[in-house]
Amino acid sequence: MTVSFQDQLPLDLLNPPQPRLANFVPGRNAEAVDAIARLLAGRLPERLIYLWGADGSGRTHLALAVASEGGWPWTPEDEPQRAGVAVVDNVAGLDADTQVALFNRINAVRAAEGLGLLATGTVAPAQLQLREDLRTRLAWGLVYQLQPLTDEEKAAALAGQAATRGVVLSDDVLPFMLRHLPRDMRTLSHALEALDAFALTRKRPLTVPLVREWLHSGRLPGF
Repeated sequence: MTVSFQDQLPLDLLNPPQPRLANFVPGRNAEAVDAIARLLAGRLPERLIYLWGADGSGRTHLALAVASEGGWPWTPEDEPQRAGVAVVDNVAGLDADTQVALFNRINAVRAAEGLGLLATGTVAPAQLQLREDLRTRLAWGLVYQLQPLTDEEKAAALAGQAATRGVVLSDDVLPFMLRHLPRDMRTLSHALEALDAFALTRKRPLTVPLVREWLHSGRLPGF
């Protein structure tokens, strides 16, 4: 049996779009996202930002976005004085030597113009199991606790995206998507785009039965 491109659409969920600041739904994190954008643009007086929050709060999305939009993934081999915004995702996993290198990077950021750092972790700086002097320095800059989107916020964001695209959804589609799809907004937004295309090819409204058909046709793992 020949499988059409449309029938493969659910498999695209395994490779959602590259994380960007523009495709991050901020919810209650608008202040943090604005600070990150200003850091990248060189318009933030404070050049060190530390983000922390539970899994699913958007830490890694924002770190990857910064690394691909003018920043760069930091390694302990980098010169402390390297220009630009260095990105360190999940500082809790750093070994002793790497902690020393990050300590030196933060000191360089504080001492010279044109340098920046975005670091992330699962807990506030004071609770990190790191060297005391490194914990202290991570708290020197702006510290933001990221708040995960609630289901209501996710549904509202998806409804807004659907309205922008002119997509008419039955009332039960968004709750169904939140129950049966990966729950990060990047994947959910990508799924909505794919479902819109799938509905157009089938010339049918976007309803739960159509979503079920889409999922089964692409053999989405876990469904």
